[in-house]
Amino acid sequence: IKNMITGTSQADCAILIIASGVGEFEAGISKDGQTREHALLAFTLGVRHLIVAINKMDTCQWQESRFKEIVKETSDFIKKVGFNPKAVAFVPISGFNGDNMIDESPNCPWYTGWEKTTKAGTKKGKTLLEAIDAIDPPSRPTDKPLRLPLQDVYKIGGIGTVPVGRVETGVIKAGMVVTFAPPMISTEVKSVEMHHETLTEGLPGDNVGFNVKNVSVKEIRRGNVASDSKNDPAAGAESFNAQVIVLNHPGQIGAGYAPVLD
Repeated sequence: IKNMITGTSQADCAILIIASGVGEFEAGISKDGQTREHALLAFTLGVRHLIVAINKMDTCQWQESRFKEIVKETSDFIKKVGFNPKAVAFVPISGFNGDNMIDESPNCPWYTGWEKTTKAGTKKGKTLLEAIDAIDPPSRPTDKPLRLPLQDVYKIGGIGTVPVGRVETGVIKAGMVVTFAPPMISTEVKSVEMHHETLTEGLPGDNVGFNVKNVSVKEIRRGNVASDSKNDPAAGAESFNAQVIVLNHPGQIGAGYAPVLD
């Protein structure tokens, strides 16, 4: 779950994979089931676009009745979580055989395709790939000051210290002097990369790694925020208001209670 939180907190869209096997689906959406927990975490972490892929349809002989049953049950619980089922594409797939992943499958002639309605209008399709392509990219705030929360910090031989994370707002470029909060360490950015390719600049939504001068991996860590030292750099605050969601609260808090707070 902790790894899932790290990835989901940086995502614009989530694909909820649901096993259609008898017993598997029911276990996943039970009170403590992982399907239910993943959907709740995704919404809690700010993901607003959802695709539901109903997998292993070959194990239930591609029964239309089973697909409709799962769509209804899933729609009910994701609505309670906060998603709008009408804006969600439900796609029956078999990952093992590749059905409806990239190309339309001949194994479900009853399936007329998915349809979703959002503020951008109504979109239709048949496959999981088409559902991914139909996601509307969010607006990217490049005009705001740089904010880049660190996901991790690596020490790479011959290169040095490389923090990685997703640009939330603003732009990061080579030559820029960034400040890491809260340790308030300032340093120059030597280079910016994404997927092993050098970038002239990292924009909001980009998961980037950037090489910094004269900073050791022990001085900065996950959770620190990089910002432009010359444009409203991030800094500590005496107090702040927050909306806190606690999952599976035990009812009372005592010694030894260790929740994961988002």
